[in-house]
Amino acid sequence: MPEDADDEAIKKAYRALARKYHPDANPDDASAEERFKEVSHAHDVLSDAEKRREYDAERQFARMGGGYGGGYGGGGAGGGAGGFGDLGDIFGSMFGGGGRRGGRGEPAARRGQDLEVEVTLSFDQAMSGAEVPVTLEKTEACATCSGSGAKPGTSPRLCTACDGRGQVGRDIGGFSIPETCPECGGAGTIIEDPCTDCRGSGVRSAERRIRVRIPAGAKDGTRIKLKGKGGAGMRGGQAGDLHVITRVMPSPVFTRKGDDLVVEVPITFGEAALGAKIEVPTLDGRVKITVPAGSQDGRTLRVPGKGAPKLNGSGNGSLLAKLRLTVPSSLSDEQKEALEAFAALDGADPREKLFR
Repeated sequence: MPEDADDEAIKKAYRALARKYHPDANPDDASAEERFKEVSHAHDVLSDAEKRREYDAERQFARMGGGYGGGYGGGGAGGGAGGFGDLGDIFGSMFGGGGRRGGRGEPAARRGQDLEVEVTLSFDQAMSGAEVPVTLEKTEACATCSGSGAKPGTSPRLCTACDGRGQVGRDIGGFSIPETCPECGGAGTIIEDPCTDCRGSGVRSAERRIRVRIPAGAKDGTRIKLKGKGGAGMRGGQAGDLHVITRVMPSPVFTRKGDDLVVEVPITFGEAALGAKIEVPTLDGRVKITVPAGSQDGRTLRVPGKGAPKLNGSGNGSLLAKLRLTVPSSLSDEQKEALEAFAALDGADPREKLFR
């Protein structure tokens, strides 16, 4: 949802979050109940024109200061004693925001990096589908410290400056603007004795070879998303995604037009003039088509169901047979006499209309 969303879009987002965190749907879950209250407060701010203007101004101010504030609370228009000084992630949820911030005493989780890789396919592989090997560099949780970043036998300690949130509030004119905690750098924890293998990061770079299933009908530039196959998350965050982009080599026979395949079919003058039944190639063999008498060069005949497989699995496109008239480069005496006789009988001037 865009940040300039209208009232209806805000209501829709609020209803979805309210259902998710409602106490009835999360019995005996104090964190969900607190989240529900924060969602309700966020909706109160966004649905009130005056509060919304003040919040937008605060957000713009935060950006000018080098980050997204998102905190609307404290005094003034924030409303309520004490307010809610950490509504950045609630507003972020409504506006399609990013990573999750930990609750009190919970380190901030950080989602892993999304990765992108290209694979090259032959035309036949793209049409039939294929399983291809992919080699990529990705981050994984450090095996030595199990991703904690701390030397085995020790543990990170909670940052007391931010209570594990990774952010501290800065009060400006009644607004509480979250800033990255200077003590832990936004991690929410402090590692006093770091793991020597990952140097306290909790992740290590590793080369991995995986096999990716390419669906039948893949086009040049098709993006395939493999959820959770990207870089490892940090501090309990979910792994990123892997995006595989296909590069399809051209076919010597077919060209692609959406889900249709185009094939140029040479025909003789006699076949074009008299009509004929001819065979044309398909992905799985050949098919007979009828060339109507009097067909002109460039005429296209459609064969349904003989094109490329559709990625949604709903069948195939069409085969488009484009007729190309062939003219012999040399004639026998008999052929020449026959054509001269035909020309004498025809008598029509195909260029007559050019001089009208």
